[in-house]
Amino acid sequence: MDLLTVIGIAVGLSMDCFAISVASGIAMRKLDVRYALRLALFFGVFQAIMPVIGWLAGKGVEEWVAPWDHWAAFGVLSFIGAKMIWESFRIESAGESAGPMSLHVLLLLSVATSIDALAVGFSFAFLRMSIVMPVIVIGSVTFVLTLVGTEVGERLGHFFEKKFEIVGGVVLIAIGLRILLEHVL
Repeated sequence: MDLLTVIGIAVGLSMDCFAISVASGIAMRKLDVRYALRLALFFGVFQAIMPVIGWLAGKGVEEWVAPWDHWAAFGVLSFIGAKMIWESFRIESAGESAGPMSLHVLLLLSVATSIDALAVGFSFAFLRMSIVMPVIVIGSVTFVLTLVGTEVGERLGHFFEKKFEIVGGVVLIAIGLRILLEHVL
């Protein structure tokens, strides 16, 4: 898988983190750089760790899935993308749960937003990819987009929040389709 595809996956995976960081930026009257860095660090680290866990789990079942690996990757990415699009319409109010959070809430959000990355790591194992480069890219892109999201939230409000989730979902579905087409055609 080329770097551009991995960057696309990273952007798609980080959109839920981006949406939460936008919501956090909205809730902050004045941007708290320490909080933005802490949020970015938690999201970036969890988004980097979860694909490794998924990849290790996928390696364990690789021999059984190998004949259908491209279908599995397509299915996982499409499911995650569709779920993100569907959830974008369920976002109630960005400001209700945002803002400076306790460590407990930050950990829960980090795990919740990185479950998709776990599934993507699983599909990386099916594609027989090295996990090192994707993990670095996914963690870095998430870190940067989370920082940008807090700034965007402070400046633009929640008008765009749902749109980011939709874009992320569409990107993941498109990448899954690309993987499938590369193996079928």
